Amino acid sequence: MTQQTRNRLIAVVALLVAGAGLALVAFGNIGENLVYYWRPSEMMAQGEKAYGPTIRLGGQVQPGSIQWNEQHTTLHFRVMDSEEPGAAHVLVRTTEVPPQMFRERIGVVVEGTFDKSQVFQGSRLMVNHSNEYRAPKTDDDVKKMFEEMQKQEATTAAAARTQ
Repeated sequence: MTQQTRNRLIAVVALLVAGAGLALVAFGNIGENLVYYWRPSEMMAQGEKAYGPTIRLGGQVQPGSIQWNEQHTTLHFRVMDSEEPGAAHVLVRTTEVPPQMFRERIGVVVEGTFDKSQVFQGSRLMVNHSNEYRAPKTDDDVKKMFEEMQKQEATTAAAARTQ
């Protein structure tokens, strides 16, 4: 076998292996590994198709819907499309400790599954935030920011006590 014939044979085998790998990806059960990204209205519109697969549900945390149980580390809240009256919303239940920035009206992405009881079982909770940092310009701005943080903590603590 000459060197040229051997090189051609190696090239043909490499192309066959690459083609087989591509066919496996293209025609294999890749659909089972997909993760859908839907807003509440889009997920509800899917009907039966929404039950079971892994979904990333994106939207805003509905005001007044956060219920945190520290003893059992369960968190219930609603994710809504928008703050407009009648906007679609979905109840989310997760056993994850919420991120520090988690609060009402913040953008969230929850990964998990939707069940037939109309509850989204979250396994991963992420908050959307701007990566733009603006330092307070005056001492009054710092005081206002601190007061807002205290109000948010008081609201969260009051909600936790009522449960």
